[in-house]
Amino acid sequence: MPGDGAAGVAGEVTAALARDLDAGFAALYHAYRGAVFSTALRLSGRWAEAEDLAAEAFLRAYRALCGYPPERIAALRPRAWLLTILTNLWRNGLRSAARRPRPAPLEDAPDPPDPAEPVEDAAARHETGRELAGLLDALPPAQRAAVVLRHVTDLPVAEIAAVLDLPEGTVKSHISRGLARLRTLHPTLHDTQGGTP
Repeated sequence: MPGDGAAGVAGEVTAALARDLDAGFAALYHAYRGAVFSTALRLSGRWAEAEDLAAEAFLRAYRALCGYPPERIAALRPRAWLLTILTNLWRNGLRSAARRPRPAPLEDAPDPPDPAEPVEDAAARHETGRELAGLLDALPPAQRAAVVLRHVTDLPVAEIAAVLDLPEGTVKSHISRGLARLRTLHPTLHDTQGGTP
């Protein structure tokens, strides 16, 4: 989609949704499916659970959009809205996790292989992903969500605050404490301004 960065994409998506809900929803899905799935994967640490979370988030988003008036659709910040839905689903899943057996970990369901990627690179990427999932799983849920949204999904603090429904200061505290704990668990991690911690 052409446009000036994230704001341009968001504007195009909301305009498409206002014109035709079904076609606009396809645009919404294509624009944000990567961010929603990667966030779900890092929050849950399990491939199958991430697929389920992402699918459920988009399903709930579509159902909600069916009841939204055009002015509410026009005012949407699609990425933050979708990640709010996703994060709430994940939190609800944590609350009920004690009542069901834990699914297989991320390493038991690796990313589909890229035939163009050398075997050594694929093995290193898989090992890094498994290690990151294990480290993130050791964080308390509030810190994990804040760190993933900031350093994996690359959301600004203000959007994370909106997604998690927390004050910005609390979000900054969760990020800082989460990164400090990750550094304790894995001393070679460095604080970065974006990307993966």
